[in-house]
Amino acid sequence: MTSRTFTRLSNLIHVFLLLSLVFSGNILQRVTSLGINYGQVGNDLPSPDKVITLLRSLRITKTRIYDTNPQILTAFANSNIEIIVTIENQVLPLLQDPQQALQWVNSHIKPYVPATRITGIMVGNELFTDEDSSLLGYMMPAIINIHKALVQLGLDRYIQVSSPSSLAVLAESYPPSAGSFKPAVTSVMQQLLDFLETTKSPFWINAYPYFAYKDNPKEIPIDYVLFNRNVGMNDPNTKLHYDNMMYAQVDAVAFAAAKLGYRNIEVRVAETGWPSKGDAGEIGASPLNAATYNRNLMMRQFAGEGTPVRRSSRLDVYIFALFNEDMKPGPTSEKNYGIFRPDGSLAYNLGFSTMSTTTANSETFTYSSSATKKAKMSLEYWTILVLAMIQVVMWRRI
Repeated sequence: MTSRTFTRLSNLIHVFLLLSLVFSGNILQRVTSLGINYGQVGNDLPSPDKVITLLRSLRITKTRIYDTNPQILTAFANSNIEIIVTIENQVLPLLQDPQQALQWVNSHIKPYVPATRITGIMVGNELFTDEDSSLLGYMMPAIINIHKALVQLGLDRYIQVSSPSSLAVLAESYPPSAGSFKPAVTSVMQQLLDFLETTKSPFWINAYPYFAYKDNPKEIPIDYVLFNRNVGMNDPNTKLHYDNMMYAQVDAVAFAAAKLGYRNIEVRVAETGWPSKGDAGEIGASPLNAATYNRNLMMRQFAGEGTPVRRSSRLDVYIFALFNEDMKPGPTSEKNYGIFRPDGSLAYNLGFSTMSTTTANSETFTYSSSATKKAKMSLEYWTILVLAMIQVVMWRRI
């Protein structure tokens, strides 16, 4: 038997084993959990009830919003879609008072649970790198007070508290094993990690390989950041192989936490995505790259992949974002991270047939009661899943 024939046979065996797992139901829990960020800074966005139907059509079971919009929280009741809410940065000073934190939870969380599946509260966003440095001092008291309020109300068993950080908190990120936090944030970071370890909550990061590529397109291979086939890189210290930048970024954070003594905290991705449009200097922002990045990421999510450091644990990822947000400030790219435009039409084609004709304002958007249509959608979903797992096997065999 030639080496080439053996490789092909080995690939087929791996695919057969994966298909056996899929259809035996052993990995259903791992492959049906995809998250997306639901921003609202746009004109004429679909109503929350239409958004729910859209999320279901995409097989998305989790979402995050950047506030505690009562209209959204009410609409999501009994939808069985998990939702993470966010406490806006400017609210943090108020939450230094435990009574104010209790009142906040009583007003913004308690009225909606358990009908609305609120699973997490993000206290602020990227506080370690916010332009207003004073906000960082408010973070830990706010986190602790919100958690105590949840405990007092008996909600802490269902709702985790954390705060997402950008990768700017890292002093070193390459290779991943060299990951370390900047000295200026180490003290507060240690407090956060200690809280997360005590409460068994995840450490959330916003990871955008696009930014690294945009700043250094001549040195960083585009296929490495888009999850395409590529030679990747080997970490010289751990000998682990990385075939994409996002996994390397996640593991760099895990190594940074380990250096502070926290080896078992789960790192999750609160935001990652790719803009479909940008200004003249925003290299790489295009519909093709956005479609490629998100499609490949979704395929890996459907296949239940973990990073090289935690290969056996599926990486929890929330894609940014559901909609383009045309009212956001900043460069053109900031307004064009959405899979959908504000009117609900696709910003670009991800290549999945279940999504290709879906719009928030069309008749095809609404679920049909037809058993035929349900069967067709189920078949399409499993086709995507099987293709995803086959593709990941092939990536692993390169």
